[in-house]
Amino acid sequence: MSITSAFENDPAFALHRGGKLEIRSTVPVRDADDLSLAYTPGVARVCTAIAETPALADTYTWVPNVVAVVSDGTAVLGLGDIGPSAAMPVMEGKALLFKEFGGVDAVPLCLACTDVDELVETVARLAPSFGGINLEDISAPRCFEVEERLRERLDIPVFHDDQHGTAIVVLAALRNAARLTGRSLGDLRAVVAGAGASGVAVSRILLEAGIGDIAVADSKGMLYAGREGLNPVKEALARDTNRAGHDGSTEEALAGADVFVGLSGSTVTEQAIASMADGSIVFALSNPTPEIEPAVAARHAAVVATGRSDFPNQINNVLAFPGIFRGAFDVRATTITENMKVAAADALADVVGDDLRADYVIPSPFDERVAPAVAAAVAAQARADGVARA
Repeated sequence: MSITSAFENDPAFALHRGGKLEIRSTVPVRDADDLSLAYTPGVARVCTAIAETPALADTYTWVPNVVAVVSDGTAVLGLGDIGPSAAMPVMEGKALLFKEFGGVDAVPLCLACTDVDELVETVARLAPSFGGINLEDISAPRCFEVEERLRERLDIPVFHDDQHGTAIVVLAALRNAARLTGRSLGDLRAVVAGAGASGVAVSRILLEAGIGDIAVADSKGMLYAGREGLNPVKEALARDTNRAGHDGSTEEALAGADVFVGLSGSTVTEQAIASMADGSIVFALSNPTPEIEPAVAARHAAVVATGRSDFPNQINNVLAFPGIFRGAFDVRATTITENMKVAAADALADVVGDDLRADYVIPSPFDERVAPAVAAAVAAQARADGVARA
């Protein structure tokens, strides 16, 4: 029996056989003349010009339209630390989505190192080959430092999608859910379960957007100023959140709350959801098992969203990252600012428009309006923020 025979009847393995990507040329090589232009000696003239004027690489190479999708395999989907080789199918998939939804070429890079210094140095040394860096599935809290240091070091967009992609889509969906229930973000008190990469980023973008109040919980309970044993990221978040001073469990904090955002892989009871305020909003986003069954949550909540494609209101990062990089690349942005992320969320929310209803607070990933709308908003905001080079 071959090593692959056990998977012959599984359609997922059939689709992944040989990988999901290939490299294709964009120019013909039909004869000696073509060869002399595509390679030597013609290529030498282009190389010499770029050496003299480095900015010409943006015109005469593929670099400004290519993203590196980088992972160390330590936090892959819901699978955990499975290593770089096992992470490759996910990174290939991410590159596929970049191309299909944003027209952006992407190269998956799975690195055999987990030390922060090594990750930063490796990606920085690879950066001249790419127009942007999409960090993926790097475990917290290392992911925060890796992104921050790369952003400081590089003059191209660096974006940790597990953080910011999730945050952007949550903000868009929450804006529409608030509008549907006759409120604004400033009217809402939210509870976020999960203080990992996505939980921190969601909390930060909601604060930036003007949420009324927000409290965040990790596996040991609510974050609050003075709680012992917090890492620096959680300490900073504790200082900026939880004005009500909740110090117990997530479920205790949910009493009277307007919003629940689950990003922890834990569970919440129906009783806890029932204790929330009238017109409550429940985003149970853990995959593959939401924190509470959507049908159960819907008994008490006005709006329910999950991270799954088989339920309405899927909070899916593919709604954000292709358009964000497309827009950043279109204006040759040097970075992705907080304002650009909020602009992306607003554009995504606006796609829903007057079709807003309880089972449609966020558009489908297959809505062809999404990526162009996000890209246009990101590009415009990049110019407004002074980070555009074109």
